[in-house]
Amino acid sequence: MYIGFTYDLRSEYLAMGYSEEETAEFDSVQTIESLEESITLLGHRVTRIGNIRGLVDMLHEGRRWELVFNICEGLHGRSREAQIPALLEAYDMPYCFSDPLTMALSLDKGLTKAVVRAAGVATPDYMVIGSVETLDDPDVSRLNGYPLFVKPLHEGTGKGIDDDSVVYDARGLRQRCSWLLERYRQPVLVEDYLAGREFTVGILGSGSDAYVAGVLEVLIRQGQSGYVYSYENKEFCEQLVDYALVEDTIIRQEASDLAIAAYRAIGCRDAGRVDVRADAAGRLFFLEINPLPGLHPTHSDLPILCAKAGMSYGQLIGEIIRSASVRVKGGKTFGV
Repeated sequence: MYIGFTYDLRSEYLAMGYSEEETAEFDSVQTIESLEESITLLGHRVTRIGNIRGLVDMLHEGRRWELVFNICEGLHGRSREAQIPALLEAYDMPYCFSDPLTMALSLDKGLTKAVVRAAGVATPDYMVIGSVETLDDPDVSRLNGYPLFVKPLHEGTGKGIDDDSVVYDARGLRQRCSWLLERYRQPVLVEDYLAGREFTVGILGSGSDAYVAGVLEVLIRQGQSGYVYSYENKEFCEQLVDYALVEDTIIRQEASDLAIAAYRAIGCRDAGRVDVRADAAGRLFFLEINPLPGLHPTHSDLPILCAKAGMSYGQLIGEIIRSASVRVKGGKTFGV
């Protein structure tokens, strides 16, 4: 199969003057090379396209592919992850991962929680704060008291999350919301803080064929960032975080059931991750979902999870392409 490959190369954006944090979700040369090699070894021909501007140029030149392997996160706007899928749909060209609606929805943590809650998936009580004045609204009292967890509404890779994300009183809540609103220029999600263990669930496939590849516990090493899975901990996970495949059958089943229900409710395709956390009593709750998971072979959560579960990196990429290939040329499956 002839596959186009779209991606945001981090070094290119850094060279243009964007900051480390602004480019945190973008990919390294190692990720691009590993993906290209894996796709080629599966028997496909690969064309590097690059970012959305490269895609626009190539489409304008008349270039076409049987499938596009898209890992672009986008740079601007809360629908940034939906931009390339929407463009490819305009050209009636199939691609890997979720469609524009799912990509846009899932990046808004408040809307995502509303949808999964409507589907019967447990998630902490929450509020979306658009201004500091909103905190004076009596509805804030409907949250279950302090501590609360505060984070930007539509960021990823732990952006805006650090030791101070957990707030213990009204003054701390106001200060944190004010800082996030000013820094990230977007609303803030405030939700009940869950004091228990944190997990991430890897899912492959689409619809009724989706299945859980494994459940990974995220263990912040002692003394690191207050045991919060922060931007710093994600950026330097090799030094600060341990990951353990969950063997406990009860926890694994409960986390899997919750995650797959959320995955299907949001309409994810091909692959994704669902973050789950327990409260002090050990009850599991949905936190957020990532329908465009990182694919660095040794740094990203999904490949780490799959490796611990016995699935090689090449097998993981093959499963993603296999799932997406049913949308190629009227449902004919291509490749290995």
